[in-house]
Amino acid sequence: MPVGGLVPQATDDAAELVVRNASIHTGDPRRPHAEALAVRGGVITVVGDDKDVAPHVGPATKVVDALGRRVVPGLNDAHLHVIRGGLNYVLELRWDGVRTLRQALAMLREQAARTPKGQWVRVVGGWSADQFAERRLPTVAELNAAAPDTPVFVLHLYQSAVLNRAALRAAGFDKDTPDPKGGQIVRGRDGEPTGMLLAAPSALILYSTLAKAPVLEGEDRKVSTRHFLRELNRFGLTSAIDAAGGFQNFPENYSTVIELARAGQLSLRIAYHLFPQTAGQEIADLTRWIEMAGPEDGDEWLRLNGAGENLTWAAADFENFSQPRPELGDYEGEFEKAVRLLMENGWGFRLHATYDETIRRDLAVFEKLAAEGLFPAGNRWLFDHAETVSAQSLDRVAALGGAMSVQNRLYFQGEAFLRRYGPGAAADAPPIRAMLDRGLTVAAGTDATRVSTYNPWVALHWLVSGRDIGDLVLRSPGNRVDRETALRMFTVAGAELTGEEQVKGVLRTGCYADLAVLSDDYFTVPEPEIAHIESLLTVTGGRIVYAAREYEGLDEELPPVTPAWSPVAHFGGYQASRPAGVRQAEALGEAVAESEQHRAWRARRGLAPSAADTPFDPCFVL
Repeated sequence: MPVGGLVPQATDDAAELVVRNASIHTGDPRRPHAEALAVRGGVITVVGDDKDVAPHVGPATKVVDALGRRVVPGLNDAHLHVIRGGLNYVLELRWDGVRTLRQALAMLREQAARTPKGQWVRVVGGWSADQFAERRLPTVAELNAAAPDTPVFVLHLYQSAVLNRAALRAAGFDKDTPDPKGGQIVRGRDGEPTGMLLAAPSALILYSTLAKAPVLEGEDRKVSTRHFLRELNRFGLTSAIDAAGGFQNFPENYSTVIELARAGQLSLRIAYHLFPQTAGQEIADLTRWIEMAGPEDGDEWLRLNGAGENLTWAAADFENFSQPRPELGDYEGEFEKAVRLLMENGWGFRLHATYDETIRRDLAVFEKLAAEGLFPAGNRWLFDHAETVSAQSLDRVAALGGAMSVQNRLYFQGEAFLRRYGPGAAADAPPIRAMLDRGLTVAAGTDATRVSTYNPWVALHWLVSGRDIGDLVLRSPGNRVDRETALRMFTVAGAELTGEEQVKGVLRTGCYADLAVLSDDYFTVPEPEIAHIESLLTVTGGRIVYAAREYEGLDEELPPVTPAWSPVAHFGGYQASRPAGVRQAEALGEAVAESEQHRAWRARRGLAPSAADTPFDPCFVL
């Protein structure tokens, strides 16, 4: 936008982008605050005041007036299933942020009416029954009434799924279908499936059923991924570490982001992991991948970061807190082979581990290999989740050179965890402060999209407040973090997990020009309002990849959402809404401000008293 007082001066070294009149939190302890910055070649060239960037403004420079708003480094989700999420995004009806089950069912009914024959309506992640005013799940009867002929699959956390009759038929469930290992098909008195699937405790029954739904092909995959990345940019995300996951095969399911990277069409930097998909074949898969590629292969937009979050299926515990902790069998033999193979070939890895019981067993394997000099050996490795990790295990992680990555899974499952393990355990789950006190790198993420929402501000609110989606306080004050620490967990710490901390996560000269201009000041808004922050302008590598409000139209154009019946084409993604009380207070504040402005206008024209001590309320005038 044109800005008075900034006359183009530069010629050969002109900045491509200047952000000025801002309240910049740089994340750099050497210069924590600034008012302006300049960008050239995708990196920051100047950080300072408006006068510092003025000489770098040329005729073609985009000058963005931040209007005094807070600017922060671009967020980095350290555990996001972004590749899988992108392949499915436009097919999914998002209930993230929806406040009533009534509204959610209305959306589902409307979507079912426009969904063509052969396709499913799928609600997959980002919501919990506790967010609804009704505080319950939809019933099978409600799904049947909303969509009598269109298959409907509704996933609820790691716990269950609700299917209508049409979805049971499409998935092939009938009276003779056996329960899979670790899962339950709920049946009526006649033995027929009712439409409820339970993780008992394995979520494999839920994900394998979802995998029976139609998928996107060809160009539609690219369009879906680009729109998902734009949705992430909407919240100020500029980087993510893809944690791989079930039903995400390499290389076929990675081909879309690879093609987009080659075309320069990624708007989010992605560091990805590789996850062996077939039990009993893990060592063969890892061996083949080691021969194909190495960690950090790629560039600043798309790069390999290692293996995980599972190395062997037998070593994975399950995170369904409505069920007892699973008892794992003997897995150490194959697990040790996998870890040895990776460490000997310079590969880092990340490990899904929910419970301390699993973490202790894994650490025993690492300590055995440490006796041979394989730990710590410079390879980056970490535990994910770790809700019940003990102080003793954290000491062992630190001694072995590991790191931690935490996610706001208990924001959605907090009450289930509380009921099973009690308030004492919930106050320390996960023990974030104990991790930080040991000097460990502790990065934060969402674990979206199958359970948690991909909105990082919800996770930031959880880190700071300790509250779950139902506003229940779970984590104790001593196990919460201040806002600056939480932001660091979503910026610099994530960069440390990928070895990019020298160029990413802070706003200083020579670093990637990744930043977000926020809708509200993260550091001053009331605590409950943190969850409602969005970005108004997101910049990745100097490119404006998302723009809203005053900046609308400055971002890159995307192709229309396809297919045309997509839920995203009609409803969008995250359903942003603020509590009614907040909206009312904001409206009242605006009305008061308008009234005062009108009084001042009248005073300047002699139409009203102007003395400072004149009562504003005429009721008090004598």
